[in-house]
Amino acid sequence: MSLAERDRLDRRTALVTGGSRGSGKAVVDRLRAMGADVWATARTMPEGYDRADRFIEADTSTTAGVEAVAARIAEAGALDILVHVVGGSSTPAGGFAVITEDQWLAELNLNLLGAVRLDRALLPAMIESGRGVVVHFGSIQRDMPLYDASLAYASAKAALRTYSKGLANELAPRGVRVNTISPGGIQTEAYENFVDTIADGNQMTREEARQHIFDSLGGVPLGRFASTEEIADLVGFLVSDRASAIVGAEYVIDGGTVPTV
Repeated sequence: MSLAERDRLDRRTALVTGGSRGSGKAVVDRLRAMGADVWATARTMPEGYDRADRFIEADTSTTAGVEAVAARIAEAGALDILVHVVGGSSTPAGGFAVITEDQWLAELNLNLLGAVRLDRALLPAMIESGRGVVVHFGSIQRDMPLYDASLAYASAKAALRTYSKGLANELAPRGVRVNTISPGGIQTEAYENFVDTIADGNQMTREEARQHIFDSLGGVPLGRFASTEEIADLVGFLVSDRASAIVGAEYVIDGGTVPTV
C-alpha cells in the first residue's frame, strides 16, 4: 500500500458523535476529505446542513437516543470508524457538595455511558467484519480535575479512559483498534464566548481574560489552545492505516498543559 493510500479512507463508513459543531464538525469534515462516507449525530441538526441524509438527530446520553442512532446505522451496514466526540459539563461551581444526584447522572450519561452504550450497539458488527477503529474523546481533566466546577465531568472522563483501555485489550485480537484522545483547551466558538464572559465580568481586555484562563490551568506552554483542525488532524491519523499498530493509547493534545515528564 502506497503512502498516499494509507492516508485515504475510501470505501469506509464512519460515525462521529457531537458532529454538528466545534471539534466534532471538524472531524466530520476531515474524514469526508479523506474519502470516508461519514454519518454525524447530535441533538440538533444545524440549519442548512449540507448532508442531511447523513445526519441523525439524537441525544446519545439517553438509551433512546443510542437506539435511534444504532437503528439508522444498521440500515447503512457495518461501520469501519466510530469517533465519540460528544461531551461537556453543566454542573454549577461550588465543589462536590453542590453537585446533585441528577447532575452526577447527567454527566456520567453524557461523558461515559453514552459511549459505552453506543459501542455495545455498534461494535459487534465491527467484530464480525474483523476490522474497525474506535476513538474516544477523553480530557486532560482526568489528570487535572477542576474540582470547583467540573468534578463530575472529570470523573466521567477518567472512567472513560479506563474503559477504553480495557476495551482496546479485548478487541485488538479481533481486528478492532480502540484509542483515546484527551484534549486540553480547544479554540471553539464556545471558548471565545467564555473569554468574552471572563473579560466582561472582570473588566479585562480579551487578551487579559485569555491569560487569566491559562493561569487557572497552571499555564499553557504553547501559549494557545489547539484548533479544531488540529484535533481533526490527530483523529485522521489515528483512524488511518498509518496508525494500524496503535492500540490502547492515549494521545494528549493540550499545548503542554499537563505538567508531566
